[in-house]
Formats: sequence, C-alpha cells, structure tokens
Amino acid sequence: MLKEKNRIIRHQILPVLAKSIAADLETMEIDFERLQEIRLRTDKPMVMIYKGEEMFAKDRKGKTVIVTGKDVRETLDYISNYSLYAYENELRQGFITIEGGHRVGMAGQTMVEQERVKNMKYISSVNIRISHEMKGCAEKVMPYICMNGELCHTLIISPPRCGKTTLLRDIVRQASDGCKWIKGTTVGVVDERSEIGGCYMGTAQNDLGIRTDVLDCCPKAEGMLMLIRSMSPRILAVDEIGAKEDVQAIEYALHCGCIMLATAHGTSMEEIKKKPLFEELIQKKRFERYIVLSNRKELGGVEGIYDERGMPLCRN
Repeated sequence: MLKEKNRIIRHQILPVLAKSIAADLETMEIDFERLQEIRLRTDKPMVMIYKGEEMFAKDRKGKTVIVTGKDVRETLDYISNYSLYAYENELRQGFITIEGGHRVGMAGQTMVEQERVKNMKYISSVNIRISHEMKGCAEKVMPYICMNGELCHTLIISPPRCGKTTLLRDIVRQASDGCKWIKGTTVGVVDERSEIGGCYMGTAQNDLGIRTDVLDCCPKAEGMLMLIRSMSPRILAVDEIGAKEDVQAIEYALHCGCIMLATAHGTSMEEIKKKPLFEELIQKKRFERYIVLSNRKELGGVEGIYDERGMPLCRN
C-alpha cells in the first residue's frame, strides 16, 4: 500500500517540475510518501522537508542543486499547462492546487488594484506542499471525541507541519462514512486553502466520505454561513481558524445546531488559553474536546486530549 502511494505521488509531482529538477529528485531516490515540501527559490538551493526534517537537494554528482530562474519558469509552465493567466483567481490567494490535491504556493511581485491583490507576476519562489492522506489516523482519537454516537465540538491545536489538517481530514471521513463510534452524518467542509479536500477542478482529490459537501477556495466565515443556509450540515469543519469573523461564524453555527470541528495554530492548551481570540470560546465551553498535536516523538503525534474545561482526558 505504501509503495502504491509513493508511486501515485511520484507520478503527480515529477511531471510538474522543471526537467532538470525532476531528474535530480529521481537521482536521490526519494520516498514521496514521506516528502512534505519542495521549495524552489531563484538562485538559491533547492530545499525539501523530508521525514520532518529540512534537507538540501543534491544532483547526481552530490552537489547542492541551485535553482535557476529558468527552472522556476519551466515549473510554472507545467503547473499551469502554459496558461498561468487562466489561474488569476487562484493567484490572488497565492497558490494553485494541482491534481492529487497538492498545493503550489508562489511568491513574487503582486499586482494590486483598489488596495487588493489582483494577480501576481515575476514569480521567484515556488513551494509545493505534498498532500498526504492517512486513512485511519483518527482511530486513536475517535473514542475520546465521540459521545452517545455523535461527534463532540472539537478543536485540534497544533504547530505548523504536525498533521492537524491530516487528522481533521480523517475525522471528517469517518464521521461522514460512519464508524463504530459514530453513525454516518452530513458534513460541510469550508476548504479555504484547498488543503482538506485538495479539490482539483472542483472535485475533492482526498476521500472526505460519502456524506460530505465541500466549499473550495471560500473564506471560512462566509463559507460557514453559506453551508448552513444551503446544505444543512450536521457537522461543520474548517481549518486554521484565527480571525474575529471566524469566531463569530462559529458562534452562529453553534446556535444553528451544528457540531464544530476546527483546527488552530498553537503548541499547548496553556498557549491557546492566553490568546484573546480563543479565551472567550474556552470560557464559554464552546468546544467540548481539544486535541493537541506535536512532533516531539513522532510526526502528528497526539500530545494530549482535553475536555471542555481544559482538563486532560489523555496525555502522551
């Protein structure tokens, strides 16, 4: 199964890279299932996040690969099928999602109109974030976040690159399909950054279950209201809440009877409690469960699970 995943990701990523970059990557015999990011910066070394660690790419002679402007332009041509202008809406947000749900972030000179980003040109940096599905990774937390056959209002807390979106995705799948802890139910996903479903041309590339509806590339607060009004989800899932309007939308969703499933940046319950944005949510016990992740022992390891009062139910 792992070899098959490696093959699939390999055949999705190599064709969108400049030919010289792809050749160097093949020489390194990378296990694509354990590759997280590929960063290309003009006239800088090619950097990867591999097995949770930063590493520099090497060519067949063992020398550090230096990315050229031609490499970046060629990669952009392959990513956009030679029609970067056709992705104007995506470029406003700074990324394009490609087949497989992999997200390609970009940086360069922005084109601004009426104080808003309209497009991007002279792109000098490309960051390919590899989308990984880990079906079953939520098995260890489901007994703690389900009660009486229903999911609890749950917030996943995690630093960057510790697996919060991966865990969120599998909880959504299990809640949608149903499992021994919960009966299958309707789930609405607001996927502002195309990372949960990894939609490509409107279709989710990741398995989010048979009862899940996805709003792709939609602002979280607006998307939550849209799904409540149009799709009547029992569970509402969003990634990386962090703005005042997100919290307001969550309050509205709770009053509408939705079960909230969300993620937030943080390293611990103590840190989250000190953030003004979350302080009131915690005091009002809006979330019934908190899952804290870290990579202290393993990537995406569960550091602890807490109840609505912030008291530990399970600690690693």
